Amino acid sequence: MSAITAALGERTARPSVRPRPAATLVLAVVVLAIALAWAVLPWLFTAQDPIAGVAADALQAPSAAHPFGTDATGRDLLARVIFGAGNSLSGAAIAVLVGLVVGTAIGVLAGSLGGLLEEALMRVVDVLLAIPGLLLALSVIVLLGFGVANAAIAVGVTSIAVFARLARSQVVRVRRSDYVEAAFGSGGTFLGVLGRHVLPNSLGAVLALAALQFGSAILQISTLGFLGYGAPPPIPEWGLLIAESRDYVATAWWLTTLPGVVVAGVVLSANRVAAAIRERSA
Repeated sequence: MSAITAALGERTARPSVRPRPAATLVLAVVVLAIALAWAVLPWLFTAQDPIAGVAADALQAPSAAHPFGTDATGRDLLARVIFGAGNSLSGAAIAVLVGLVVGTAIGVLAGSLGGLLEEALMRVVDVLLAIPGLLLALSVIVLLGFGVANAAIAVGVTSIAVFARLARSQVVRVRRSDYVEAAFGSGGTFLGVLGRHVLPNSLGAVLALAALQFGSAILQISTLGFLGYGAPPPIPEWGLLIAESRDYVATAWWLTTLPGVVVAGVVLSANRVAAAIRERSA
């Protein structure tokens, strides 16, 4: 009896770790591959014009001719979703690139040089973290102007602080390692040790964060498009598609529901792939 009790106690003491199903990762990769294919080669997936509409076909429900239905001007909604992938995904990629490059540069400088420069840089990062992301993005857009590229830069600015803090912490951790001290002790120069030992061993977590930020950037780009700060009409963009359909929620459910499902599916898929990358780099 005591042996059974001990075994049960051991089982309850050890938390059960369930690996995330590989099927969800495969599904996420497929969804992202389709979205990227839409962005790169949209004309392969639809013969409909995303800009011009047929007035007689206005507000048609989903059917074989129009799988996502049509909008108030008779434009094929699926075509607009497919062509809108280019604006939304390219904007998210620009946003991640801005945050990754600028934030990582700030974090690496702060973590490797230290001293007063580190204090000054990290105080700037703290200020950026104290400002709500949407407010900061809107402030940048006011300075740069409207448009997908400017919205992407604005979203990228909001992620600089996150990349900077992570990059700094990783660089500081690696710099205190024995092999880095040994490299300096054997006559290695600052730039040589930084490029050969510090950066390769500290950027894995930063790249995993970049993958995670991609899904967040898609959502933020769509939010700015919904608010009217992204692509101007009639250019298709996922957030703008939902915003244009707000007046038809009660009469044409597909206009907001189907683009929203696409956005949610792509964001969740990007987060699932990012989680897998983070698990591998951990």
